[in-house]
Order: sequence, then structure tokens, then C-alpha cells
Amino acid sequence: MSYSTIDNPELHFQCKTYTGTGSSQSITLDGDENMQPDFVWIKNRSDAYDHVLFDVVRGVTKNLHSNETDAEVTEAQTLTAFNTDGFTVGTDGKVNASSNNMISWNWKMGTTSGITTNGSTTITPSSYSFNSTAGVSISQYTGNGTAGAKLAHGIGGEPDMFWVKQVNGGNPWVVYFKSLGNTKVMYLNTNGASATRSNAWNDTSPDSVNITLGQGGGDINYDSSRNYLCFAMRNIVGFSRAGSYTGNGNADGPMLFMGQKPAWIMVKKTSASGDSWTILDNKRDTFNVSKARLFPDQNAAESTSTDVGDFVSNGFKIRTTAGTWNDDGGTYVYLAFAESPFVNSNGVPNNAR
Repeated sequence: MSYSTIDNPELHFQCKTYTGTGSSQSITLDGDENMQPDFVWIKNRSDAYDHVLFDVVRGVTKNLHSNETDAEVTEAQTLTAFNTDGFTVGTDGKVNASSNNMISWNWKMGTTSGITTNGSTTITPSSYSFNSTAGVSISQYTGNGTAGAKLAHGIGGEPDMFWVKQVNGGNPWVVYFKSLGNTKVMYLNTNGASATRSNAWNDTSPDSVNITLGQGGGDINYDSSRNYLCFAMRNIVGFSRAGSYTGNGNADGPMLFMGQKPAWIMVKKTSASGDSWTILDNKRDTFNVSKARLFPDQNAAESTSTDVGDFVSNGFKIRTTAGTWNDDGGTYVYLAFAESPFVNSNGVPNNAR
């Protein structure tokens, strides 16, 4: 059995619910130890507002919308500060509508210099923040228009999942999952199936230092007039997991063994279009069965109409026949970050939820 290398996931990732006030307020994360987030994803749960994603690489007030293809927008009353124990929001309804329920998902990167490159690297990000211990990074780079360009990612191992979004123009969010292979893409802003696209990653898997970029289209590496944002992660035992599974169409659905009790999970059907990306977390649902769903490709408010599954000590147990999660024979990808490891670095098991 592999033991976790991260005994306290709250130092690297946390979910946080809060209530909007309509006035500027500071949001303090709930962990036992302070965590200054470097990448914050916020959604208004109560109403139809865009998802808004912020990071220290681009700076405060600058946001992207996972449910849209639009370019980065600067909005003065959105996220106005990254704090040592959370963040501050202004009056914008997307992040702080009065009396609305809000959720934020928060990642810690923290290292902003010394990214690893090698002789193959042809694109070093212009700015970045990475956390090689937790295997996550956020970076901004300028395209060079060359098929096979090598982008340094900084996560300390081969990525299991990453996404790319053009910052200064309207293009889709292009997503890579190792479990799908290097000729496949997903699009975070749509409910489409996986697609074969050889000009995305140049039919080349990423390695421990670089992500290989294709040149086709404007959404990954068009030319030096276009800037892009890249989020990358690798699987860390007891902390993070990107993978895939096949549905069985039964209320006693698949068990996703992750080596962790998840705090957050995002799932997408790959075998057919029509089903949205879906996110569950341990703050909006504090007991099983979990059902509070948000949809990264939609601006829709939270839905609680369907029981989905259980957060358990070693992963996630699916308990629905809904096609979004569990069509018989349907194929799916997922991304999860931990509340706690299944077994810590001393070999001590975690308690079930």
C-alpha cells in the first residue's frame, strides 16, 4: 500500500462556503492552518451568474469564466485581494450578491521563481506559481506558433490533467486527461464528448518537465500575439487524483478508488455529448448522499434534485443511474482533491465519513 506524502491536504486545497453581503468582505478559509490561495474559483450558488476564476499570476480583479469562451475581463468589484488566510471580494454579484450562497474552491501554489526547464523547453511561462509538493501549477505563457513547442509546467512529474485557455481572446478551455491519451481533448465550457484532435498536443504526451503543444487553431499556441493560461496537476497519493471509469447504469454504481477522502470532485462523460461537467464538494454537502451540484459549463444556480454519491475514506461511491455520472457502458473522466488521505505518511488509516 502506498502512503500519502501529504498528511494535511488543507495546506494545499480547501473549499469554502460563504454568504454574500453586497459589501466588500474578507473571506477566511476554514482550515486549522492558514492557507493563502493562489488560484480561486468562485460560483454564486443561488443565482445564474458566471463561474469566475482568479489567480495570482494574472492578478486581482482579472477573471475568466469557465462557462464561456470570452477573453479575460477586469472587474474592480470582484476578487480584490489574496490574503494570508483567504481572500477579499468586492460588491459584484458573481462573488458577493447580498444574501446569496457562495462557494469558493481554493488551491495553494506559492513558488514564483525557479521553474524547472531542460534542453527541450521552448516556452518558459512569462509568469507562474507552482507547488511541486502538491503537484499543481498555474502559469501564463505566450504562444510561438510552432507545432511541438515544449511548455515548462513546474509540477515535479508528468501531468495527469491540465487545461489551457487563451487569456486575450475568445477561445475554448482545452482539457487534457492522461487517461484519454494524447490525441484527445475535452472542452470545459461545453457538454460535448471527448474529441480526437492531433493538433492540440501534437500527438505527444507531456513529461516530467514539459507539456507539448500543437499549433492548430488559436486556442493553444497560435502565435506571439496570444497569451494563454495553463493549470496543470499530477496525481499525488492521498491528495489528488485524475482518472477515468466506466458506468454500470445501476444505483449501486462504480466505486472510484482514489487513495483519499475527496473534498472536491469534478466528473464529465466522455463517450457522448449532452451531459455537463459536474462538481460536488464536502462543504455544500456535509453528509452523504451528496447531491449539491454545480456545472462548470453553465452559469446555472446549484441543483440538489438528484442524489449522486458518497464521499468515503478511500474515494467516491456513485449511487445514481443518471447519465451525467453513470450510464451503463458510458465512459467518464474525473478530477478530485482531498479532504484527507486514506492512509497517512505513518501508515495510519483515515476514518470513514
